[in-house]
Amino acid sequence: MMRAPDGHGRLELSRFLAPPVVADHRSAPVNALGYLRVMSAVDDIDETLERLRTRGAQLVGEVVRYEDAYRLCYIRGPEELLVGLAQELG
Repeated sequence: MMRAPDGHGRLELSRFLAPPVVADHRSAPVNALGYLRVMSAVDDIDETLERLRTRGAQLVGEVVRYEDAYRLCYIRGPEELLVGLAQELG
């Protein structure tokens, strides 16, 4: 995770070793190699999901907890773009 020089943004670089490359990104798992997605930090993942669902977003899988650091999920928007949401915990 890299922070922007002004402290207001962060960029996460990820590399997945598996599964193998999938050509059609619209049905690919979220960790498919080369898959295009964007992730945003949110203050309240439940409120954000509720708001985005009214605009056509669909939850992919479920909201998960990563250790004691984050609550994470992916949504698929109307244009099939995969968007990750991350809520930092306490």
